[in-house]
Amino acid sequence: MTERFTGSFTQQEPIPDEAIEAALAVLRHGRLHRYNVADGELGETALLEQEFAAQTGAKYCLAVASGGYAMATAMRAVGVQPGDAVLTNAFTLAPVPGAIASVNARPVFVGVTEELTIDLDDLAAKADQAKVLLLSHMRGHLCDMDRLMEICDNAGITVIEDCAHTMGAAWRGVPSGRQGAFGCYSCQTYKHVNSGEGGLLITDDEELAAKAVMLSGSYMLYERHLAAPGPDVFERIKYHTPNVSGRMDNLRASILRPQLKDLDRQVARWNERYQALEAGLRDIPGLTVIERPAEESYVGSSIQFLLLDWTPRAVQEAIARCAARGVELKWFGADEPAGFTSRYDSWRYAQSERMPASDRVLTGIVDMRVPLTFSLDDCVVIARIIRAEVSAVHQSQL
Repeated sequence: MTERFTGSFTQQEPIPDEAIEAALAVLRHGRLHRYNVADGELGETALLEQEFAAQTGAKYCLAVASGGYAMATAMRAVGVQPGDAVLTNAFTLAPVPGAIASVNARPVFVGVTEELTIDLDDLAAKADQAKVLLLSHMRGHLCDMDRLMEICDNAGITVIEDCAHTMGAAWRGVPSGRQGAFGCYSCQTYKHVNSGEGGLLITDDEELAAKAVMLSGSYMLYERHLAAPGPDVFERIKYHTPNVSGRMDNLRASILRPQLKDLDRQVARWNERYQALEAGLRDIPGLTVIERPAEESYVGSSIQFLLLDWTPRAVQEAIARCAARGVELKWFGADEPAGFTSRYDSWRYAQSERMPASDRVLTGIVDMRVPLTFSLDDCVVIARIIRAEVSAVHQSQL
């Protein structure tokens, strides 16, 4: 009998009981708006910001409505203007160039390597084209952050980190999001903490932090923040910073606080599953496993592999054969966007030039979610199915 996987690739774990109880407490008192607090009360959103700042080692933190909003706010705060060029990854998801477009700037795409990180040689070559880099740590892969920051510092480029897939990850022990001017995180259901939607941004720069708070819609209530600069900083910028409301509410913050406390344990569980899958995918003819650098501490909430130099038809056949056995794989090489997968030439609102080396990599990228609802045995079964079907298609191409 042909082995088949019957689990779900989109089912997340339940919200923890502690988070449910905290949410019920907010619902019972009804003060959902972050600035609606009783006398002497520290709101859930303000506490979340304080705790995440401490967790990452940042001076300041702001909780907002989504990861995309966090990126757009960061760009506004650093001074991106309509028409400005912003460097960003060719391999990313649509909300990243979407955030650039939302501030009426234009993306300049930087290539991707076979390690699925931003091509630092291409970045260096394009460093004179923009003053801001919106760096996507796409699918949790961290590039050589020391070299990246050296390139950007030498060129006067401000770095904003999109850490939607790297909350809990680090480069040489430095938490993801702590090297750029801002680190931006997502709390959407398929990220590392789950409030349905939501975002966080961190910075050590007091003026950038104050601008971000004002941009988010503080209505001069900035004193109700626990992880923000002092009133004197707000006095300098408050009349010149627009309100682009996108606050997080106390309900979502209450759900997130217990999850963040448990993040290290969850990261360890993800990595156990990732490593079981990775071991099962090694030494498959035609399949390239992505090697992780020793300097990177990653979070294995998804896994990617390459079918380099396969024809699109062969890749599609392998994916279809795996799907027939219950294994859902996504492909970044399709001409048309499908689900969340898209590529730099999919976004017709942004001009782009062909990048043959990156196109070769993108055409070979296969991606899979690794929800914590999978057991380690599930991961072994999934890898076995992928091995069988990829091997069969590869053999047929010889």
